[in-house]
Amino acid sequence: MRTTFLSIIVLFLTMCTTGAQSQLPDRHVTVLDIDGAIGPIAVKLIERSIEEAEGNGSAALVIRLNTPGGLTNSTWKITTAILNARVPVIVYVWPSGARAGSAGVFITYSAHIAAMASGTNIGAATPIQMEGKMDSTLAKKVTNDAVANLRSIAEKRGRNQNWVERAIRDGESITASQALDSNVIEFIADDMTELLAAVDGYEVTLQKRVDTLRTAGATTIVIEKTFSEKILEIISNPNIAFILFTLGSLGLVMELYHPGAIVPGVVGGICIILAFFAFQTLPINYSGIALIIFAIILFLLEIKITSYGVLSIGGIVSLALGGIFLIDSPGPYLEVSKGVIAVVVGFTAAFFLFALRYVLKARKEQVATGGEGLIGQVGVIKQRIDPSGMIYVAGALWKAVADEPIEEGDKAVVVSVDGMTLKVQRKT
Repeated sequence: MRTTFLSIIVLFLTMCTTGAQSQLPDRHVTVLDIDGAIGPIAVKLIERSIEEAEGNGSAALVIRLNTPGGLTNSTWKITTAILNARVPVIVYVWPSGARAGSAGVFITYSAHIAAMASGTNIGAATPIQMEGKMDSTLAKKVTNDAVANLRSIAEKRGRNQNWVERAIRDGESITASQALDSNVIEFIADDMTELLAAVDGYEVTLQKRVDTLRTAGATTIVIEKTFSEKILEIISNPNIAFILFTLGSLGLVMELYHPGAIVPGVVGGICIILAFFAFQTLPINYSGIALIIFAIILFLLEIKITSYGVLSIGGIVSLALGGIFLIDSPGPYLEVSKGVIAVVVGFTAAFFLFALRYVLKARKEQVATGGEGLIGQVGVIKQRIDPSGMIYVAGALWKAVADEPIEEGDKAVVVSVDGMTLKVQRKT
């Protein structure tokens, strides 16, 4: 009985596995779209796509690329993953109007097959460091290292070595047709169908074996980003990181000034955590972070201290400078947008100015509760005051004293409160 039961389980699992495998077409390629700056998220996507393409038996992995460039560390990881892939990798600069700038050159050159759509361009491969600006000595070392690295990749793939040096040292950029004529790429194709037909029968070297591509008419399996990858891609945007850190700092400081408010602390904490994750993927200038924190402190001090707007102006300037200096990179695609800085600074300044106005208004208003709330109110003397007596005020009977006799039935004004005794004077 046990043997029969185990046999049924084995048969069921075998059928499930066979069914899952039969869902994949006999001839297919895996496709990944990389559209935007190259960073840790792109590294994760490309490494995962290579693993999936190797695991599902794809004839090739096609990376459709459109990037202005990216970070050096991320670029090295991607080229290493592609160079060691056990499946043919095709980097396809697509669609028309796309570009493979800076880091895109390294990624394209590392592929087994490089292709571009007409109307695209490639080049301007000057490296950008996570540390941002470099002195002349360090810049020379980094540039030489990049040239040597890309030359070695070009040699391995049999592509133009001299052009890549010009692309790095001089920032040279060329069109798709020029790239084809210069042996920078192997193919020009305007869509996936044309690309897969063009590379069909092409031989590529994988590790220690030669593989002949069979891609004509192959179906495509597009790699979709997971929910977490989509979230991480959004918050890694410099503009989003700046907004998150500003809101997070504001929320935490407000919670410290008003313990027990809860909501500002919770929201601020979440925003700060997300912001610091984003900072791990960006070339951060910590002076920018310090300026943002200092700006929030100045805004809060304006509420506590009467500075006639000096602290608010300082906060606006500090927050704007913090946004400008937050990202330390010569790449414009890694900068915080000036428009975003203006909106965040304006919103934060308006919020604190509104809070300041509310506080000043509250300070001017008379206290309406407790003993101090009785000051200035008018009551009726119920027992002659000489020097003490009783007064009816604010719906209650109080003991009262005065500097002069006040007769019963007269009206008096409360001038001060001492415990449960009111000091009054005759109402004139």
